[in-house]
Amino acid sequence: MSDAPSKRRRGTVGAFDDAAGLGVIHSGEARWPFHCTAIADGSRRIAEEAPVEFVLRAAHHGRWEATDIHTLG
Repeated sequence: MSDAPSKRRRGTVGAFDDAAGLGVIHSGEARWPFHCTAIADGSRRIAEEAPVEFVLRAAHHGRWEATDIHTLG
């Protein structure tokens, strides 16, 4: 990855499964998975299509995931 992982990024929640607590953020051409525990306000829920700001972190097996997710607006 060429950009620093700690760089704040913007995107949109493309999907979120309340039961599983798993979602995906779309940011440009990239898709970043996340778990509900990564939502910064502690709510464990987020609306699909919500504009967000987030940071990437290394996850299992060398993959990257979104964390420190904040809704915008």
